[in-house]
Amino acid sequence: MPNYLAICEQAARVGGESLLQWKGKFHVKEKAPRDLVTEADVASQKAIRDVVLEAFPDHDFVGEESLPDDPARKAHRRSEFRWIVDPLDGTTNYVHQLRSYSVSVALEQAGTIIAGVVYDPDLDECYSAEAGEGAFLNGRRLHGSNCRQPDQALVAASLPARVPRDSPEVLRLVEIIHECQAVRRLGSAALNLCYVAQGALDAYWATSVKLWDVAAGMLIVREAGAVITALDGGEINLQRPRFLAAATPELHRELLAILHRIPQD
Repeated sequence: MPNYLAICEQAARVGGESLLQWKGKFHVKEKAPRDLVTEADVASQKAIRDVVLEAFPDHDFVGEESLPDDPARKAHRRSEFRWIVDPLDGTTNYVHQLRSYSVSVALEQAGTIIAGVVYDPDLDECYSAEAGEGAFLNGRRLHGSNCRQPDQALVAASLPARVPRDSPEVLRLVEIIHECQAVRRLGSAALNLCYVAQGALDAYWATSVKLWDVAAGMLIVREAGAVITALDGGEINLQRPRFLAAATPELHRELLAILHRIPQD
């Protein structure tokens, strides 16, 4: 069997090296309100794509950035294997030279994520997982925390830019703030999931992220023994990932009940 995880890690590290080289040197432009894109994103994705498709030229590839020389992005699926890449998760943090950004590389086979890596270039921290083989940080096996109660939980959330103040996302956040020990909005969905896997966070939920933000992280958090489901408690729709990840089944159940106080949008 090919060593898919090794290619995940090689590609993520190459992308991270590209980001470090570009750090502070790029020209920022606006892609959408508060959605910054830089030359660094594109350079990182090209570097990752080169590694992946050199190893597996028949596989499909999808990344956050639309590259004009990337025919695979526009083509129909050709393979049961698809590489899902976010070359820079946490762009706003990166632009402001604030730590908490990452590179995410995942491999999907027939709708299931089978390998994934999230790499933090600033800290040289590489989170990795392969289906059924556990989750690791720089080779050290990961386990989530033992937190079971919301009032003892450190929880992270992802919210969209300029979210309306009366939106379900904000109302859910208010409910969680009142019930949990503390809440963080850190800016990198991929790292948030890894922090749950590591036990640094007890839970994380998101309703406004994209597949490439979380594909690798979802596998890593599961392989660390944490619980992750869609907000209705069922399977996550990879095309529209809206989920809650929590360290223990008890905490997941309690937080899901709190989030359900606000009707699903």
